[in-house]
Formats: sequence, structure tokens, C-alpha cells
Amino acid sequence: MIRPFFYAIAIAAVLSVALFAGCTQPEAAQERDTLYQVSTFNALSQGVYDGSETFGTLKAHGDAGLGTLEALDGELIGLDGQYYQAKADGTVVPVGDSATTPFAIATFFDEDRTVRVANLSSLAEYMASLNESMTNRNVMYAFKAQGHFDHVRARSVPAQPKPYPVLTEAVKGQAVFDYYDVNGTILGFWFPEYMSGVNVAGFHFHFISDDRQRGGHLLDCSADGLTTAIDETDRFYLALPPGDDFGRAEIGKTNETAVGVIER
Repeated sequence: MIRPFFYAIAIAAVLSVALFAGCTQPEAAQERDTLYQVSTFNALSQGVYDGSETFGTLKAHGDAGLGTLEALDGELIGLDGQYYQAKADGTVVPVGDSATTPFAIATFFDEDRTVRVANLSSLAEYMASLNESMTNRNVMYAFKAQGHFDHVRARSVPAQPKPYPVLTEAVKGQAVFDYYDVNGTILGFWFPEYMSGVNVAGFHFHFISDDRQRGGHLLDCSADGLTTAIDETDRFYLALPPGDDFGRAEIGKTNETAVGVIER
């Protein structure tokens, strides 16, 4: 009578391990295939610039991403697990784990497919080509394109003093950079229309050079050809910031005119 009892315990233990393994493996895959975001675009557009999450935490949710830093201090690009700050003075520096962000997007970039764009003459042409490759318009996409660029136009915004201005005012002080004959990477995201306000509906791109010396929010570019890796993402996690600034922000309605000024 004792032996069957021990057999029952052994079988139960094996089943528990099998079930645990079966649950955790898909969850791990889901975690990688999730777009993680700190705050909302509408909150950022209203001047909610205090950092609410460290980059050490952000790295745990993605090895590729973009956004900005505390006080809207520059443009952020994350690539291969390292995050960089493109500052308004034209320099690019690594971001430490203790630095904070008021708004950022991150994911573990796992290529699903690629698309080739030949004779790229403008960012508008690039976006049109990518549009044709997105068969599901109700999910999110991440893009990564590394290559040689004939020309890149990028911008960055300086840190803002308190009381913070709204984003349309802050970007009036932006610095614009033109880079020629440069090797680098475009990293970007696309959000469907129904997520407008949570993020920017449509495309959002940042650029960083291979030598990690130049970069910023991408305004325009040209290249002989560009192969873009595409990561389609159907999971989204939003981490809202604490504090009164976010609580008081009027973030229910997106100002489309502001989006155009900010993005283009």
C-alpha cells in the first residue's frame, strides 16, 4: 500500500514540472513579442517630462527602442541592448541604467521578415514602401534598417526647464543635423490609427550612425537601397507614470496638428 502512494507523488511531481515548463515557455516568447511603453504620447505632448522609469528597467523589456530622456533631453535610440542619447549639441552618448525616461517604447527585436527598398530618395518614399509590406493594419510593427545613406536629416531637442512647456513649444528650439555619406541604422515603430494618443498613429523613426557619434529623430533620408527587418508585434504593455503632472494632464484628445509639427 505504501509503494502506490509514492508512485502517485512521483507522477504528480513529473506532471507539475511538465505543466510548469509548458506554461513558462510560451510566456517567455510572449514577453519577447511585446511592445513595452512608458507613458503616452498625449501626456508627453502636454509637457509631462519628468522621468518615471529607469533605463535599467526599460532594458529588461526590450533591446531596441526609442523615446526621450528626463526633461525632454534629446532623442533616444536603443539598439542591440544599448541605449543612446542624441543630444541637441550634436553629440551622442550611452545612457546609464540609472537615467530615467518620461516616454519610451521598447521591444525585443526578433525579425519576422525583410523588405528591400531600392533607390530610396526620401523618407516619404521609404514609408510608402513599408506601408505596402504591412498586411495586418491592426497590430504594431518595429523596423530596423542598417546600411549606407547618402543623406540623413535628423533633429534633437534640448532639455527643458520647469515649468515645462508643451511639446509644440519645446520643439521650436530643436537642432537639425544633416549627415552625408554615413553608415548607420534606422529604428522605428508603426502604430495603428486606433492607438492614436497612446502613441503616434503611423511611423516614428530615429537614426544612429555605426560609429555611435551621430543621431536623432529622423526627418528625411536617401540611400541607394535599404533592406529593412520587420518585427510584427501583437502584444502591448503600457506603464503609466505616477505623480500629479500626469494626473492633471489633459490627454483624452490628440491634437493632430501638433503631431504633424512634432513628427515632421
